[in-house]
Amino acid sequence: MRLLGRAFSSSYAAGEAAARRFLPLDFRRAADRAARTRAAAAAPPSPAVLEILRAQQVALPPSAARAAALDALARGGAAIVVTGQQAGLFLGPLYGFYKAASAIAVARALERESGVRCVPLFWLQTEDHDFAEIASVTVSTSAGAPVRLTLAAEPSAAPRASVAHRRLGEDVGGLLDALAEALGPAPAAAETIALLARHYRPGRAPGAAFAGAMAELFADEGLLFLDPRSEAVARLAAPLHRRAIGDAVELGRRLEVRRDELAAAGFDEQIATRPGCALSFFHPDGPTGDRFRLTRVAANAWGLSGRDGTLADGALEGALARAPLCFSTSALLRPLLQDSLLPTAAYVGGPAEVSYFAQLAPLYELFGLSPPLVVPRARFRCLDAGDRRRLEQLGIGADDVARPREVALELARRPPTGGPGGRSGPDAQALAVADRDDILARVDKLAAAAAAVDAADRNLGRAAERTRATVARALGRLTDRAARTALARDRTASARLDRLVAALCPGGVPQERAYGWPSLAGRHGPAALKRLVFERLAEAGPFGGDLLDLRP
Repeated sequence: MRLLGRAFSSSYAAGEAAARRFLPLDFRRAADRAARTRAAAAAPPSPAVLEILRAQQVALPPSAARAAALDALARGGAAIVVTGQQAGLFLGPLYGFYKAASAIAVARALERESGVRCVPLFWLQTEDHDFAEIASVTVSTSAGAPVRLTLAAEPSAAPRASVAHRRLGEDVGGLLDALAEALGPAPAAAETIALLARHYRPGRAPGAAFAGAMAELFADEGLLFLDPRSEAVARLAAPLHRRAIGDAVELGRRLEVRRDELAAAGFDEQIATRPGCALSFFHPDGPTGDRFRLTRVAANAWGLSGRDGTLADGALEGALARAPLCFSTSALLRPLLQDSLLPTAAYVGGPAEVSYFAQLAPLYELFGLSPPLVVPRARFRCLDAGDRRRLEQLGIGADDVARPREVALELARRPPTGGPGGRSGPDAQALAVADRDDILARVDKLAAAAAAVDAADRNLGRAAERTRATVARALGRLTDRAARTALARDRTASARLDRLVAALCPGGVPQERAYGWPSLAGRHGPAALKRLVFERLAEAGPFGGDLLDLRP
């Protein structure tokens, strides 16, 4: 049995030598960044690609910066920084927004370093068919509780159809109302809802709604968008699919070799190697129908994973010639399509994407393509005023919130000076009782000593007994009050910690993966949130990889 390895992305982000051998271009080195940017700019996009980009930007909110980016690509000598994401409901998890901002910051940095015009581009991953992955978003209410909003699936849609061919239903209006209720009296709730409502409308494709809202947010930064699920892109992608199907055996062999190399270095492969599978999906019932992974079942025949029947090589070739939109890319083929169409200097990706780029170098070599610089996206954690106040009250740091609950509470119980004490709850009560018994034992000794002064003086003995009883009652009231105070403090600390966990890492999931963009946009404002992100990126730089705190 093969032992599980560690994720490649964490090693790569840390700059470890074990990871660098799989992605030799080092995003930390200015020389590597500049060289890759200049090389990308030397291979401008084709007129057909430029025409596709222009046509797709027309459908977006107007932007002078976006038009200038297109003009720069048309003139030649410009490079592109690409990022991408599934088209999640109401912009999906926060990290999609952070990806876009990271790509813009990386493009700016590469342009400064290389002197080459760099344009940011968001690749909409609309070929994917996992509707459940994009249909929900979780937002944080004004009370700090998470609320999950979910689109209903279209009854008539093919279950495995690319999300590009799905449409938002009438329930999207109700979800906007539910979002408004969840955001409550947040200062920018109305502005956030209005922006989303301009794009998330019944009958619109999820990808178009996502692109419209994101394009409005980043209009001043000139962020371009490309949706690969179109007839025009499919025609340009046909040679890549033809090659991927024809060389499927060799592609599989190279991926298996790479898998073994990664395992020998202690890493898992991000996407499991499937012997005999092409990297292309086929839509046998037409472009809007279900898509299936192609699997070689005989020397001249293909099967469809999850569906009965086979296709001869000739039939598949004929379908590719007649209807190229009946084919779509897998996660491992998508980067190859991207870099066959675009002058990609860098790809900005999350941990999973960084890890699957480690698998791709042998495929880039086979297809005669140059791999891009792979840059981990920036990671953020928003600590608003309430979060910062609760952290200060507990005397813990933001990183402590992700620790096991009892560990975090114990850290909060420490006295501020680091001296003795600081216990609470049952521990404090036990300590107080022990102290009381010790004091009463001393009073008993004093009473016995007083009685021994004059054994015949009964009044002295009675006075000693009354003193002991008075001290016992006073100490009992004091220790009971101390125990109640300690328990109340524990309850208060527990409630504060619960609120922090809900805000920063609900269910152990980082804030940026748990909550959707509206959670922070509604609280701080779309423009203000964007400004906060860019300010932190300017301070820390886009190539650091550390978790960055936003402090509105």
